[in-house]
Amino acid sequence: MDIMDQSPAASVTRTKIRIEGVSKTFDNGLTALARVNLDLPENSFTCLLGPSGCGKSTLLNMIAGFAEPTAGRVLVDGVAVKGASADRGMVFQEYALFPWRTAVENVEFGPMIRRMSRGERRKLAMDYLELVGLKGHESKFPSELSGGMKQRVAIARALANNPSILLMDEPFGALDAQTREILQEEMLRIWEKARKTVVFVTHSISEALFLADRVVVMATRPGSIKTVIDVDLPHPRERSDPAFVALERQVKQLVREEVDKLGVI
Repeated sequence: MDIMDQSPAASVTRTKIRIEGVSKTFDNGLTALARVNLDLPENSFTCLLGPSGCGKSTLLNMIAGFAEPTAGRVLVDGVAVKGASADRGMVFQEYALFPWRTAVENVEFGPMIRRMSRGERRKLAMDYLELVGLKGHESKFPSELSGGMKQRVAIARALANNPSILLMDEPFGALDAQTREILQEEMLRIWEKARKTVVFVTHSISEALFLADRVVVMATRPGSIKTVIDVDLPHPRERSDPAFVALERQVKQLVREEVDKLGVI
């Protein structure tokens, strides 16, 4: 099926990701996470929010299969995660593109590894570059692209493997404010088209409330779930809307309580 013709799936409540009693203690004795329990529905957009050191990225890495829990388990579609999988695409804050490959060649990389024919993978890559708004830039090298364009290529590359889960670790954190807001809008458009289960790590309360249908506020020392907030505001969301501002104020207080624990000013 042509990815450009996909329409949003019907609302479902099936659990896609289940985190059961997950704890993580590193070799140096630091406990990053303690007894985390969380269910994420299929096709949902979840933001993990909290101060530095609360275990957001550690939890994301365990969903990806890059790290193993010390206790508990992470399940995807009811199966325990044992290592990385192409079904879980990852987008990092760093663009991590191959500098010697053009935009389209970067997006083709995963399908090439899967031995997809040259013609098929080129069409697939072009379709995904169009999806992320880069039609006409496919022949440019990373050095010829802006930061926002590089991150679009990284998103397209992750999507080209057709994962059912898209994991994003502060993907817009290194961008200027204007580009960041533009890509937030683009991310929602892409999600509505491709309809993946998205788990998105951020420090930004505004970003979390703008994007997600569920915000998981994490506690720290050690990392755990403080509260889960269902964001019922309709899209497109306006940051100046009184309901948005009120919710932002509520979440800011929750995060501030955790920042105060760390003694961070």
